This record gives sequence, structure tokens and C-alpha cells, in this order.
Amino acid sequence: MKLVYFAWIRERIGLAEEEVALPAGIVTVADLLHWLKGRGPGYEAALQAPEIVRVALDQEHCHHSDPIGQAHEIALFPPMTGG
Repeated sequence: MKLVYFAWIRERIGLAEEEVALPAGIVTVADLLHWLKGRGPGYEAALQAPEIVRVALDQEHCHHSDPIGQAHEIALFPPMTGG
């Protein structure tokens, strides 16, 4: 599974992207965010308020309750502001 990080999430984690093998039991986007938060201090800092993190599965915005399914890429990014 390819994970891609943007903006301050990337800065706090210290990676732009990575390949991971998701453990059994990671079914939804919320499960993924919870698991990532436990991977170390950078992840914990990036995901201290997971409810504000936006997520896209294979470049399609999704809800935290959505199943990951057979997605090949998951992108995490902070809330967007417009102007």
C-alpha cells in the first residue's frame, strides 16, 4: 500500500510517501489513521487530531468510515482553505 503525505502532515512525519503492509484488521480509513498514529512521534504529531485530516483513496476523497478495500494509494492531507 502506498501512503502519500502532504503539507504539514508530510513535515511532521518526515516523509513524502512510503510503502507499507497494512496489518490485518485495518479495514476503514479511521482504522488506518489510528494505526499510523501509533507508529512513532512524527506520526502522532501529524495525527493528533485525526478528525481534521482529509483522505483520498486512489485520488478520490473519502470519509473516515469508508473501507479501504483494494485501494493502491492513500493520500493524507490537512484541511484545505480556499481563497
